[in-house]
Amino acid sequence: MIYALLRPLLFRLEAESAHGLALRALRLSPRRAAARGQGPLATDVAGIAFPNPIGMAAGFDKDGEAPDALLGLGFGFAEVGSITPLPQPGNPRPRLFRLAEDRAVINRMGFNNGGAQAAVDRLEARAGRPGVIGINIGANKDSADRIADYATMARLMAPLASYLAVNVSSPNTPGLRALQDEAALTALLDAVIAACDSASLARPPPPVFLKVAPDLEPADIDAIARIAIDKRLGALIVSNTTVSRPPLRSPHAGEAGGLSGAPLKDLAQQRLRDFRRATGGAVPLVGVGGIASAEDAWARIRAGASLVQLYSAMVYEGPGIAHRIGKGMERLMRRDGFASIAEAVGSE
Repeated sequence: MIYALLRPLLFRLEAESAHGLALRALRLSPRRAAARGQGPLATDVAGIAFPNPIGMAAGFDKDGEAPDALLGLGFGFAEVGSITPLPQPGNPRPRLFRLAEDRAVINRMGFNNGGAQAAVDRLEARAGRPGVIGINIGANKDSADRIADYATMARLMAPLASYLAVNVSSPNTPGLRALQDEAALTALLDAVIAACDSASLARPPPPVFLKVAPDLEPADIDAIARIAIDKRLGALIVSNTTVSRPPLRSPHAGEAGGLSGAPLKDLAQQRLRDFRRATGGAVPLVGVGGIASAEDAWARIRAGASLVQLYSAMVYEGPGIAHRIGKGMERLMRRDGFASIAEAVGSE
């Protein structure tokens, strides 16, 4: 209710300025207790105990400034980043656009972040607190060796991450999506896994998740699935933003960048089904793209996702969205006769 009153005021601000204001408000808000570790929505994925399957996707908290505040909003996990070895400003502004008529967002941020060391300092300061925090890693735009960048990030972030998310699917860093090609992806994952193994850890290395694009051909899906199984990845995150453009009503529809939000829902749902088929259920899947309600999240679980993530929907629905989706999912799980999230995965 409060957000519904505030939203018209926030929407008068340029989108990136409003986002910065929301992040600052979260950072300064009193710390709330994170979701309970055991409850009707609790689930285990890749050896990690998630209190619920609803996550904040990467992109909202690029520098790891407010992960605990996000957990306090009811998210079962928060993914920070993408973080690169060196600070970089990203692409010129404006680079973030609300498509209110379509309940969508277009961004061409370009991995803007404060760099690895600043994030390490921030995340080390929260060490020992409960909660599942994924760290999404990327490469600098002007790097001469992007695979080496990912290896560096894996080594630095492995001690701090519940899981590492390898982002090779952003459309806003030129040439990055080429790392989804079979040979390049194999070399990249080998380097990341070796870097995790070589990190100084007092525990087993965190599982490696891979974030893929929705704009893939069937042969690409099959190749990525084979690699994910072979490398024993913790999960595939399906999917990032799309460069495709379904029919849109907003005057911002022609802006370059990745499209997220409601228009991505059908494509992301289909890609999830494609990866479920291609992996045969051997690799957990994280469903992302166009999730804005309990029904959306539940449909993604039934289609094969073990976890779900959202971001753009919070722009339109406000910070209470995780709690609302969680309550709705409990109701839907009871309605359909499932005793656990794991039991419902892929049951459609």
